Amino acid sequence: MEDAVRRRGERTISAYFVNAHTLNLAAADPAFRDTLNSGDFVLADGAGVRWAARLQGVRVAENMVGTDFVPEMFQVTADRGYSYFMLGADEATIPVAADYARRSFPGWELSGYHHGYLTDDRITSATIEQINATRPDVLMVGMGNPIQEEWIRRNLPRLDVPVCMGIGGLFDYWAGNVSRAPRWLRRLGHEWVWRLFQQPRLKARRYLIGNPLFLARVLREKATNRSRIR
Repeated sequence: MEDAVRRRGERTISAYFVNAHTLNLAAADPAFRDTLNSGDFVLADGAGVRWAARLQGVRVAENMVGTDFVPEMFQVTADRGYSYFMLGADEATIPVAADYARRSFPGWELSGYHHGYLTDDRITSATIEQINATRPDVLMVGMGNPIQEEWIRRNLPRLDVPVCMGIGGLFDYWAGNVSRAPRWLRRLGHEWVWRLFQQPRLKARRYLIGNPLFLARVLREKATNRSRIR
């Protein structure tokens, strides 16, 4: 993705992080599936996606969790003069998250931020003008699935940004609204358990229903592929 930053002006590169929940949404919505397939980078987020890929004979080298990937990107490319714009979360959360990012990643410049409640075309156009005026190298969009990916795809032609990333709930972590799971639990690939414990009402359907549904879809696809081979 850094190559895209260096080639600024050619086109905007899109990057999406997909987990089991994202793929459940894509399975039920062909339009969203097309949006994900249009991404320049579609990165596996979570143990479930890696496991599903292995069943299909695809090896995923790394777990590209957005909450880990973005800070590491900032650290690896620090002091190269890059800048970023933060778009997403609510009006109370985004300035707190922006302040955290400014303090935590001094090698990058925060060019601006805006909440993610773009309720009409007028607000959307004004926000895109704000983003383009600051000329960031990376635009991080945190609106949740599938809103952020569809927003990115729809507005790519209007953005003067080399890289546009859908980063989910990262700003909530940076603002302290939710906390990361202990490192040992993340290494096991079960951070979802921590999320469920923190936000049971919000996450129960996603994990308690969504995870078994994802498992069933993966196993059904595996069985279908075996039948085709025979």
